[in-house]
Amino acid sequence: MRLTPGTGSDIDLGRVDLFDLDLYTSGDPHAIWDVMRAKAPLHHQVLPDGREFWSVTRYNDVCRVLGDHRDFTSQRGTVVTHLGEDDVAAGRLMTSTDPPRHTEVRRAIGSRLTARAVASWQDRIRKATVRFLEPALDGGTFDLAEQALLLPAIVTGPVLGIPERDWEELVQLTAMVTAPSDPHFQHGSEAATLAISHHELVAYVTDWVKRRRKTGGEDGSLLDHLMSVRAGDAPLTDEEIALNGYSILLGANVTTPHTISGTVHTLIERTEQFEKAQADPSLVPNLVEEGLRWTSAACNFMRYAVNDIRIGGGTVPAGGAVVAWIGSANRDESRFPDPHVFDITRSGAKRQIAFGFGPHFCIGAPLARLTLRIFFEELLQRFASIGLAGEPQHLRSYFIAGMTHLPIVAQKRKTS
Repeated sequence: MRLTPGTGSDIDLGRVDLFDLDLYTSGDPHAIWDVMRAKAPLHHQVLPDGREFWSVTRYNDVCRVLGDHRDFTSQRGTVVTHLGEDDVAAGRLMTSTDPPRHTEVRRAIGSRLTARAVASWQDRIRKATVRFLEPALDGGTFDLAEQALLLPAIVTGPVLGIPERDWEELVQLTAMVTAPSDPHFQHGSEAATLAISHHELVAYVTDWVKRRRKTGGEDGSLLDHLMSVRAGDAPLTDEEIALNGYSILLGANVTTPHTISGTVHTLIERTEQFEKAQADPSLVPNLVEEGLRWTSAACNFMRYAVNDIRIGGGTVPAGGAVVAWIGSANRDESRFPDPHVFDITRSGAKRQIAFGFGPHFCIGAPLARLTLRIFFEELLQRFASIGLAGEPQHLRSYFIAGMTHLPIVAQKRKTS
């Protein structure tokens, strides 16, 4: 999708289709979200097949929907691809479970992913990032978006306990889950693509658990740790381990590549921001936060109203599906002055909610932030300039905002 909107003054919200995939592939949802925040902070849409949902686009409303599980439950599913069908894994999959059970499982897993815990991985992440960037330094065309899909697996594969031979296949499967209509990842229909990817990912973790139980021992990996997690007084079942392992694989692989490619594309378009970051490496952490705000790779999450709920000047009926548009909230002018200006010196950039908000705030955020910081440190240190070598191609998904192709050409920075 376009990250810098055009004018939205002539947009008729009554004719807007937020499930139109072309809107995200070649269109301009930001202009629509601008109008929704101003004129329809609670927007209702009925799809041709009768499914309906309500949208919130303002920062405070999005935070309320994501943060208040008593009014807005995750128990029936959290992604728009499930609209109209309750998640069959609800109550067992951490992302589709409400507190207190969600908190019990999250706390046990999150202890391995705190900022202090992941800090010890810095050297390995830096070495992996340097290897990743090396092919771009030869002066030829380098497809950053395509190659970046594999970067999280390079970083997190050893942490998760996944052998290198499996990384590429798992990256492909996670992309199929989040963009089942994109021709780069689609296998048959959207429904078939989702069914195949869900089955293969859960089966992978299930087989992993079976092998681990058979061989015994521990390797200290995150998947291994899942086998010792308890919720309440009982350990997770093998099915719960498989489902939550699947969720961790998705979280590890899905958003970071698109944050990288979207931020680099923006730096190419705004060379003054690239030069500013290069001149002052202390700006890199804020560059990461502004990049997260700007790209909002996970551009929405869904919840269901528990009762009739007043929000955004209207009412969502009990049981109604509510889509919280993170991509819009991160451009809310009431929270971010000049929201459509990319500014790596922006004060308050860290208030962005690209990692979500509330009980389901991304458990891998410390690792993602560390990976992004190291990536941009190495990029700015090694590249004197970056240019486009072709037209970017955007991901065909209304859930993940990203790119499938970003061909770039880089000039190597001279070292003194």
